[in-house]
Amino acid sequence: MSTNTKSENSSKGSKSIISNKTVFANEKTAQRNWYLIDAKGKNLGRLCVEIVRILRGKRKPNYTPNIDCGDFVVVINASEVTFTGKNKADQTLYHRYTGFPGGLRVESLGQLLKRIPERVIHNIVKKMMPKESTMAKAQLTKLKVYAGAEHPHAAQKPILLQSIPSI
Repeated sequence: MSTNTKSENSSKGSKSIISNKTVFANEKTAQRNWYLIDAKGKNLGRLCVEIVRILRGKRKPNYTPNIDCGDFVVVINASEVTFTGKNKADQTLYHRYTGFPGGLRVESLGQLLKRIPERVIHNIVKKMMPKESTMAKAQLTKLKVYAGAEHPHAAQKPILLQSIPSI
């Protein structure tokens, strides 16, 4: 008496064969959606983690690490994000170099948020993406960040995401 009944049934011509094939996404089968995220009152770190998950395509069931299957993300109200901690806006420093002798510029997170709020979210998302990857650069181009509530992507009909936790 044998214990493998499925193989006996399949050899007799039974049609109940279960397929165990793994389906991989490719550039042709990847469906790109547009998502709209309102950053007003959201925690900056948690917001950026969710943005990276959408850009890389990790929310999709057919996620493939070597294929760009991520979606487009439009972030509005970038100037109204919040931080946890007392002095995080003052303690977090951003360094950049102009290329000239003595051209090191140091700016706090609060100053940068007042001056260019789009750059804050863009820099944090860029640091969360894989390093030295051409695919990460291509995925980062799908991120559109705006300081106010207006954006020019209404023709793409972005889906509003509200599942991102606020403080």
